[in-house]
Amino acid sequence: MQFKVEKKIKDKLGRAGVLTTAHGVVHTPAFVPVATKAAVKALTPEMVRDLGVEIVLGNTYHLYLQPGDEVVRDAGGIGKFMGWRGPTMTDSGGFQVFSLGAAYGKGISKVLEVTDPSLMIPERFDDSDAPRLAKIGADGVSFKSHLDGSIHYITPEKSIEIQHNLGADIIFAFDECVSPMEETKYQEEALERTHRWAERCSVLHKSKNSQQALFGIVQGGRDEKLRKQSAKIISGMGFDGFGIGGSFAKEDMQDPVRWVSEILPEEKPRHILGIGEPEDLFMGVENGVDLFDCVAPTRNGRNGTLYTKRGKVNIMNAKYTTMRDSLDPGCSCYFCSNFTPSYLAHLFRGKEMLAGTLGSIHNLYFIVNLVKNIRQSILDGSFLEFKKEFAILYRN
Repeated sequence: MQFKVEKKIKDKLGRAGVLTTAHGVVHTPAFVPVATKAAVKALTPEMVRDLGVEIVLGNTYHLYLQPGDEVVRDAGGIGKFMGWRGPTMTDSGGFQVFSLGAAYGKGISKVLEVTDPSLMIPERFDDSDAPRLAKIGADGVSFKSHLDGSIHYITPEKSIEIQHNLGADIIFAFDECVSPMEETKYQEEALERTHRWAERCSVLHKSKNSQQALFGIVQGGRDEKLRKQSAKIISGMGFDGFGIGGSFAKEDMQDPVRWVSEILPEEKPRHILGIGEPEDLFMGVENGVDLFDCVAPTRNGRNGTLYTKRGKVNIMNAKYTTMRDSLDPGCSCYFCSNFTPSYLAHLFRGKEMLAGTLGSIHNLYFIVNLVKNIRQSILDGSFLEFKKEFAILYRN
């Protein structure tokens, strides 16, 4: 893997670059759709490619459970298995550890409002009655499969073995994702564990002489000291690139991203995990992020929430049942070029499968091309103006 910075945003950390992998080139900043189980939900690979997507990300946890990483390996790796001819990534499974463990049943996502007291996490392991499908130990994580209840144990080495079998161009070190509401003491413990696991991942990966690029993940929550400490330690481990991980607080998400990007090596790519709302894309790019992945565009699209230049809309609202004007004037996606909001509203109300496909096409086109336009604005030297113009319309 090679990464080259083409142009920087003046007086900012953001940049436009080119990421070259064995299976193709990614022009950064770029949005990475999530192909959770080796499929971007409701879309074929050709549909995804036609939207301008250059790279997709598979989910290590889900593919390990079904169909099994060895099945994917024997099929030629995730790209060949799913019929995707471009670059691929797989995550480490760390966020699933968080969502199945401390966050299980609490509705905590990648971005949350820290002012909500209902999301505070209680004592972690003392309450045996607390619903939890994963438990973290010093050497790894034990968890119950959400599919059949079977018991599994994932260590850093196991995560790397699985990802080697999945065969993506870019893989991630195993980490512990922590809520931003955790107490400092636990943040410190989790961070030390993440760094120790990262070193173990790196050692095994290097011993394999793999052509895959391994990214280390920076954690540390909302604490400036911990974030900077993590960035320095992970930077020194010789990773090919870096993930910026954690569950973020909406109020101050840009701060941890900036703290980290100021320290991470400029010549290596940075990927923020699980972030993809339009406003967050601008924030991330401005603060040095090169790659974004998120399920939000397709998840929202399947549920009738669609992105437009003037903000998100719910296609189930009554006004769209008879609307024949363009949902988002100027959009040239397959949906907007061929159908009316009235038709899409009908499909959703009738529970037709095509509804989710068209909604996903529109949302992915919107996000992917928004990031492409952000990239072009960097090359043109007009990023700040573009950011301002977008924000004025999107908030209306």
